[in-house]
Amino acid sequence: MGKIIIAGIGPGSKEDITPAVLEAVRLADAIVGYKYYFQFIEPYVKEGCQCIDTGMKKERERAEQAFLLAETGKTVVVISSGDAGLYGMAPLVYEMAEAKGADITIETLPGISAFQKAASLLGAPIGHDTCIISLSDLMTPWEVIERRIKAAATGDFVTAIYNPKSHGRYWQLYRLQELFLMERSADTPVGYVRQAGRPEQQVKVTTLGAFDPEDIDMFTVVLIGNSQSYIADGKMITPRGYTLSPKLGDNRGLNKGQDIMIESFRTISGELKHDYPLDHKWALLHAIKAVETLYNNVKDGTLKTIVTDVTMVTSGIRKGALQRLGIEAKCYLSDPRVAEMAQAQDITRTQAGIRLAVEEHPDALFAFGNAPTALMELCDLIRKGKAHPAGIIAAPVGFVHVRESKHMVKPFRNIPKIIVEGRKGGSNLAATLCNAILTFDDAAQLKPGRDL
Repeated sequence: MGKIIIAGIGPGSKEDITPAVLEAVRLADAIVGYKYYFQFIEPYVKEGCQCIDTGMKKERERAEQAFLLAETGKTVVVISSGDAGLYGMAPLVYEMAEAKGADITIETLPGISAFQKAASLLGAPIGHDTCIISLSDLMTPWEVIERRIKAAATGDFVTAIYNPKSHGRYWQLYRLQELFLMERSADTPVGYVRQAGRPEQQVKVTTLGAFDPEDIDMFTVVLIGNSQSYIADGKMITPRGYTLSPKLGDNRGLNKGQDIMIESFRTISGELKHDYPLDHKWALLHAIKAVETLYNNVKDGTLKTIVTDVTMVTSGIRKGALQRLGIEAKCYLSDPRVAEMAQAQDITRTQAGIRLAVEEHPDALFAFGNAPTALMELCDLIRKGKAHPAGIIAAPVGFVHVRESKHMVKPFRNIPKIIVEGRKGGSNLAATLCNAILTFDDAAQLKPGRDL
């Protein structure tokens, strides 16, 4: 029988391919891998070697091909970028061998992973406990990924982020940043490297607060420091020992007293009788600002329409306030065009309603109290440049895609928004928030009753 060697070819430069992997490539009878990676090993492939390349998301097909070749007695090298055991081909090949009951020798050759290469370019950011998280939810539910993010942030791990963003996954990295800011200082160092080890390589060091997810793409690895990490001469450094306290007046501005203060506040926070999570405080501050901003838009005449996802939200908005301010509140669900569009395009009626609303009122205030699919539709239209909402009230309720729909709103930082976190929400709450905006001029006297 033949042999399968699963080899990690490193992040993308020939200098980062290990001698053991190069030797395996030189001796291989056949090489199987994603077509993009062959350019890195082509000079080392022997004449007559059978090279089989496939496109993205063809991992199972590549593994099946490797077994077919090995069963003919060939030595087959299966290549992965970085380290083959880290989000690579190694687990799949071993699982398939077990499922097949294959009598084939399998060997794994380690490679330099992308996060290791990125770390070396950033300085010394992984000097202490480190974890790695992939934001790809193709095979892992987002709820599981979010639990892991929270654990990493709470556990004070230096955290490497793989698959941080793609064309279809734009909001997850924003959510990760939000979760980390609940546990880490905004000054926490963050470094990221695009195309590590390749000619297009880009390296940047910033902070958690200043970090802009829009700078990131699928070829980027992000590293978030822990509470001890700091930036010196443009490099990220994470000390090896927590007992080595920074000296007073150094470039981190930390000292032992500050460490004690931080731990004291953490202890006090843990012993409070009432739990006030940072996300609630943060959301509250932003909600207050959003109410005032949106009211000013009403007052100066730039906000003339409120679009709701369901009629119950429209019904709950104060008619007296709408009339007094010259605002129209609309829900498109009863529009005869909605059912026709929903059937023709195989979408929900609330999605169809939002599509029609955006065509006629792209700059409205959009209020959602029921349907997460409608909110997700608006987010998609914003990203396509078709919608430019004056504001968003995100309060859909339920269990399926509710949290995700609210996370999708958050990256639109220039749009005033009020978000009801988690699965909670409802039409009455969305209407109440609309009323809070419309009656903001009565807030100081707490007498909004004139519109009843």
